[in-house]
Amino acid sequence: MESWDGWVGAALSKLAAKNLLRSLRPISLPSSNPKLEIFDGPRAWDRSSVEVELDEDTFQEWLQELPNPEGEQKMILFSGNDYLGLSAHPALRIAASEAALAHGMGPRGSALICGYTNYHMQVEALLADLKKKEDCLLCPTGFSANMAFMTALGSVSSLLAVSGKPSEDERIAIFSDALNHASIIDGMRLAERQKEAEVFVYRHSDMNHLSTLLSSCTLTKKVVVTDSLFSMDGDFAPMADLIKLRNKHHFLLVIDDAHATLVCGRNGGGVPEAYECEDDVDICIGTLSKAAGCQGGFIACSHKWKQLIQSRGRSFIFSTALPVPLVAASHASLTVAKQEKWRRRAIWSRVHDFRSLTLLPITSPVISLVVGNEAAALLASRHMLKSGFHVTAIRPPTVPPDSCRLRITLSAAHTTDDVRRLVTSLSQCFKLPAFEHNGLMASKL
Repeated sequence: MESWDGWVGAALSKLAAKNLLRSLRPISLPSSNPKLEIFDGPRAWDRSSVEVELDEDTFQEWLQELPNPEGEQKMILFSGNDYLGLSAHPALRIAASEAALAHGMGPRGSALICGYTNYHMQVEALLADLKKKEDCLLCPTGFSANMAFMTALGSVSSLLAVSGKPSEDERIAIFSDALNHASIIDGMRLAERQKEAEVFVYRHSDMNHLSTLLSSCTLTKKVVVTDSLFSMDGDFAPMADLIKLRNKHHFLLVIDDAHATLVCGRNGGGVPEAYECEDDVDICIGTLSKAAGCQGGFIACSHKWKQLIQSRGRSFIFSTALPVPLVAASHASLTVAKQEKWRRRAIWSRVHDFRSLTLLPITSPVISLVVGNEAAALLASRHMLKSGFHVTAIRPPTVPPDSCRLRITLSAAHTTDDVRRLVTSLSQCFKLPAFEHNGLMASKL
C-alpha cells in the first residue's frame, strides 16, 4: 500500500527532475548569545503583559457614553494570547535589542533569496526538538504557515498526476473539522480551487461523522487536519480517537497547535506531548505569536516535507522572512519557556481558579461565554470594560451569527485575585453556576 512518505518522495523526485527543488542557504551573522537570566517566579514586568491602558477617546468610543473626567483607563487584559506572559520578559527584550543593534532588521528578503540566516536556523532546530520532529520550517506568520502547507500538500496531486493535471481520482481528500482556523480553511479553498484537492468537513470533534466520511471516500491520498486547541471554544480535539482512525485509515494527521504550544505538556511541547502522541502526529503547525510572546509561524515535520513546502508553499516562498531581532527574541522565548516551568504551572492554576470560582467545566485557558446576538455580546463587553477588564465581544465573521460571545483568555501573569475579581464582574451579566442565586442571563442585559 502506498504511503504519504512514498508520495512525498515521488513528488520531490519530480521537482528535482524539473530543477524546481529549492534549498535554504543561511546567511551567517555574528551572534552575541546573550546570557539569559532565568527567574523562579513572577516579577514586576510580568504585569505589563496583562495590564493595558486605553486613552479617553478610545475608551469612550468603545463605551459610546459621555466623557469620563478621569482620563486614561487602566485595565486588566483578559483577551490576549500571551498565555505565559513572556512578551515583556527581560530575556526577550535583551535578545531583540542586541540583535537589532548588531544587524538592524537583518538581511531583508524572502527566505529563499537572502532573508534566511543562522538565527532562523537555530530557532527551527529548537522547534523541531520541542515538537519531536526531524525538521522545522519557520514562516512569517501562523496564517502563512497553514497556507504554505496546504498549497504544498495540493501540489502533490499535480506533481504525481499522469497527465500533468490531476483527475478526480488523483486528487487529495482533505478532512477538516468544522471549527478549524480561518488559515486552514483558506488554504484548503485554494487547493480545492486549483482542482488538486477535495474537501470534506466533519462536524466539530464528531469522530463518528469523520469515520463515515473516511470510509465512504474512494480517494487514496487522505489527510485529516484539525486545531488541537480550538481558539474560539477552548476545547481540545479528541486526539485518542483521531489516532485510532489514523491507524485504521492510514491518513496523514495534521494539527494546528497554535494555542497549545508552550502551554500544554511538561516541556511545553503542546497537545502531542500532553496526550503522548508525538509519533502519531505527522505535521505540527504552530505560531510564535501566542505563548511565545513574539511573532511568526512554523511547520514541524520531516526533512522531506520541509523540502516540499519550501519548494511549493507559496505563502512561504513569496513572503519576506522574519526580521532577525524577532527571531532572536523567539529563540530567547523558547529557551525561557522551557526552563521557567512555573509559568505553565501558573496558567493551569488560573484555569483551576476560574473553574472553581464559576463551577463551569472549562478545560483550557481559552474560555468561551456564548451570549447569542451581537447587541448582548457588546453590552456584556462594555460592562466588563467599565469594571476594569479588557474583554472583547467576538462577533461574525469570526463566529457564526447568533453565537456571539465573550472570549476570555488566562495568562500566567494573572493572579488568583485578578481571576476572582473578573468572575465577580462576570457574575453580574452571566448566569454562572456558582452564582445562580443572584446571576442574570446575558440575554437579558
